[in-house]
Amino acid sequence: CCLQLYGYCYQDSNDIPDTLTTITELGSPLEMIQLLQTSWEDRFRICLSLVRLLHYLAHSPLGSVTLLDFRPRQFVIVDGELKVTDLDDASVEESSCTSNSDCFMEFPARNFTLPCSVEGRCQSMNEKRNLYNAYRFFFTYLLPHSAPSSLRPLLDKIVNATGNHNKHCNAKYLALELSPSPSVNSEFTQKCVKSANTQNWIALRVPEAYIPDENYRCWPSYHHKGCLLSVFDVNEAIEICDSYSQCKAFVLTNQTTWTGRQLVFFKMASNHIVPDPDKITYVKVTD
Repeated sequence: CCLQLYGYCYQDSNDIPDTLTTITELGSPLEMIQLLQTSWEDRFRICLSLVRLLHYLAHSPLGSVTLLDFRPRQFVIVDGELKVTDLDDASVEESSCTSNSDCFMEFPARNFTLPCSVEGRCQSMNEKRNLYNAYRFFFTYLLPHSAPSSLRPLLDKIVNATGNHNKHCNAKYLALELSPSPSVNSEFTQKCVKSANTQNWIALRVPEAYIPDENYRCWPSYHHKGCLLSVFDVNEAIEICDSYSQCKAFVLTNQTTWTGRQLVFFKMASNHIVPDPDKITYVKVTD
């Protein structure tokens, strides 16, 4: 959930005494506009790692931890997952109260009042603050946009629950909803496939072959100079190619995404095919 600490050292200097230097793993800055241009599969992975972070913060060894400065700039991406890079504003103190009115949380768009416990503490305020900030900075942008239709009811349920502060919504609830058995990534892998009965062409299979050129751009793509998408099987690749007027062939690679979907290059032509033992080319031969 947090950047891994590789080492640290103390060093005195003439200007600043007791200087602490830390060495952590390297992460990429989180750019929301850039994230919105990536595939939904990658954005879902980021949200799933955020849910795991929320669950850890709610049940940490120190107690429930809130991030008072919960903004995208406090996070980085490491190997496709979200990690906290700044814990200076973390707090484990649940607000004290004498009545519910003392448990007032104010945000730019909405305000909430939580119950005051018999112990004189605002119930789950740290966890609820993290949840709503996750909703307004991450879930509302990254989850619904171009999500598979089979998962939209679940995603709408999660976004609404975190945005409206549903009383049953907590970090554990999100973890269970997004990581059930079978898991959501299995749902995405299997149920995202449409019927291939509408395809209007036949593909010639050319094993151990690759088309090095003839690229065109599509969105979202895993490759900035070509059209590289993930598919469940060959039928889905045929259907995707059929949806692009410029697509005349596609190449199955031996690479998969984190959910197990296969990466496929879509091509404008098949004039130049070269040997490649790790790939299979399919060429459109009839309309």
